[in-house]
Amino acid sequence: MDSSKKIYVTLIVITTVLVFIYAQSIIIPFILAVILWFIIRVIKKTLIRIKFADRLPHWIINIFSTLLLLGFVAMTVEMITQSISQLSETMPVYQENVNKITSAINSRFDIDLGNMISDAAKDFQFTKILAGLFSAITGIFGDAFTVILYLIFIMLEEPVFPKKIRAMYPNDEKYKHVNQLIGKIDHSIGSYIALKTLVSLLTGLLSYFALLFIGIDAPVFWAFLIFILNFIPTIGSLIATMFPVIFALLQFGDFTQGILVLTIVGAIQLVIGNFVEPRLMGNTLNISPLVVLLTLAIWGVMWGITGMLLSVPITVIIIIIMNEFPSARPIAILLTQSGKVNMDNNDK
Repeated sequence: MDSSKKIYVTLIVITTVLVFIYAQSIIIPFILAVILWFIIRVIKKTLIRIKFADRLPHWIINIFSTLLLLGFVAMTVEMITQSISQLSETMPVYQENVNKITSAINSRFDIDLGNMISDAAKDFQFTKILAGLFSAITGIFGDAFTVILYLIFIMLEEPVFPKKIRAMYPNDEKYKHVNQLIGKIDHSIGSYIALKTLVSLLTGLLSYFALLFIGIDAPVFWAFLIFILNFIPTIGSLIATMFPVIFALLQFGDFTQGILVLTIVGAIQLVIGNFVEPRLMGNTLNISPLVVLLTLAIWGVMWGITGMLLSVPITVIIIIIMNEFPSARPIAILLTQSGKVNMDNNDK
């Protein structure tokens, strides 16, 4: 690569990063709409496998799949809104339990640890962190209209997209190559979103019953939080476990329930994360763990929690596309775990 090409590539990278940072209010809803579109495609493929459903027109299956997903999302938003309202009203009660916890520590160890905890609590206030988390979640819900609008236009564009690709690449060989590239992206991202959603949903459901049994307030909200944070690789499950543990301490003012939440929810995360998820997902994405952590940090800095949730799907698309260009293929290989850029299940 000569110096002029290096300058062009550098300028393109810098421009792209700046666009991602300053146009995130436009890009993030669009990416969320694309993810919903992938989920709808998975639902549609599942419905087609049902007997007699494959005889229905595709537009009916599309509408039913979309309404099914949007209905589930609307029901979830309603439950989460009620849970957030409940938690906000009882927040002062939880704050008072901090004094009980510090007094228990002070009397048990017979040292001045209570004041140390109180001083630390002034700088690290769980209620403020929880309020920030509420704001982030409601912010995502606030973009619902924009996301749905993008989703409608994506679905309207879907039937004519193959025709546009064919018109763009009249040469049969190039057309076949582009179709294979689109197929790889569709298969890899679709498989990841479907399986990760299933695993996270199972984790959230089991955690809901555990929190309900222990008596934690608003178990629906904490189960939803566990479901969402499980999309963040590596550290998501740890954060998802610690939030309800800390909240249990604030709610009851006692360590017993906190330890119980840590034990049960932690065990659920451990079993599903180390046994169930690897069996279902295998090495579908083939991304280096180091790359996962780095992309998690980079997208987290640019887009916050939303960027951390989207870091893996975006990285998969980047690896697949870079593999199609000889000059960028070494970088794509470096980003993989096995050293082979191959997202097809048949070649794992």
